[in-house]
Amino acid sequence: MEDGASREKKEISVLVKSGAQTLTVSLPSDAPVKDLMARLQQLTNILPRGQKLIHKGKVLDPEMTLAGAKVTNGAKLMLMASEGVHQGGSPSSTKSAKAVLQSKFKTVLEALHVPKMGKHIEKGRIGNWQATGIVSLRESHIQTVPKEVWALGPAVRILDLSLNSIRALPAEVVTLTNLQRLRLSNNGLTDSSLLWQNLCSLKALTNLALDHNKLTFVPSEIGQLTSLKHFTISHNQIRNVPEEIGNCAQLEKLDVSHNQIKVMPASLGHCANLSEADFSSNFLVEIPSTLSKLQYLKVLLLDNNALTSFPGEILSGCLELTTLSLHGNQVTIEKLREIEGWPEFDKRRKSKYNKQLDFNVIMSSSGFDEGADAQKWSHW
Repeated sequence: MEDGASREKKEISVLVKSGAQTLTVSLPSDAPVKDLMARLQQLTNILPRGQKLIHKGKVLDPEMTLAGAKVTNGAKLMLMASEGVHQGGSPSSTKSAKAVLQSKFKTVLEALHVPKMGKHIEKGRIGNWQATGIVSLRESHIQTVPKEVWALGPAVRILDLSLNSIRALPAEVVTLTNLQRLRLSNNGLTDSSLLWQNLCSLKALTNLALDHNKLTFVPSEIGQLTSLKHFTISHNQIRNVPEEIGNCAQLEKLDVSHNQIKVMPASLGHCANLSEADFSSNFLVEIPSTLSKLQYLKVLLLDNNALTSFPGEILSGCLELTTLSLHGNQVTIEKLREIEGWPEFDKRRKSKYNKQLDFNVIMSSSGFDEGADAQKWSHW
């Protein structure tokens, strides 16, 4: 007959209530609560330090075993999450926010009696497009790009197709040889419907916005856009950014926040003109030291990742860097202060803050942001 010690090592299944969903997790009964938290991170994207597991009205100690906490097979737990500790993007919240935005916009349109765009576009409008080179079809309730746009060809410099229901970008996009700015935000584009090879043939493109779609990767062809200055592909399900991004020598602003990126390409250090980079809400575990080559980098946002350290070379090498945000990581402000290059960086960011005060710039209600969380995140 089995004794108590052997029974404790048996696997148990617990039910964890998290928001509207109930998760089933199986672990050995002698596993520590922190192992359960690690498993829950994989299922919910909530970092362990932001989790509070409640069982029978008590918050469980991460170091205690499940058996020691009297968590048995079939036990029901409640998961409470602290704000700002979600690793990676939050697809459900993104979808709901978009749905609310679209609903409100639809209501406004109906109240104003704004008609949907028909199949035929007025000649006067086409004439304006040709004269200015600016084609704005934002929030036009269209599912396909009107053929009149492609007919304009090289005359089009700016094309805004955001906030529509365009499911595919046709091959005709290659006719826009002088296109400089393209916005395809909030359309529901997928990998199969976006012909990257055609898109990346637009050599004059300087601004490309693909945020709030359903894309999962950025292809190596992105490196062909050597004139690209602003690139945003946030709020997708992007898993990687290719090393070829380093070929975008003119890149100044990059926003890949709210995705599922695990590795930051080391070649980003070759984008000599990069001034702002937003990798917040991803799955990054480390930052390449090659970023220290970026002499014009001013803003680096890394909130809500899985970072445990930060390269000191970046603080000492990026002499223009004044905004560094690492909230929601395991890199605390105490750790940052111990990194070589911190004193010089600290002077730069405080100088920026003081200048903002001198010019009466409205600051955060919480006061001076030191860029990382305090040590309190490390324990309850």
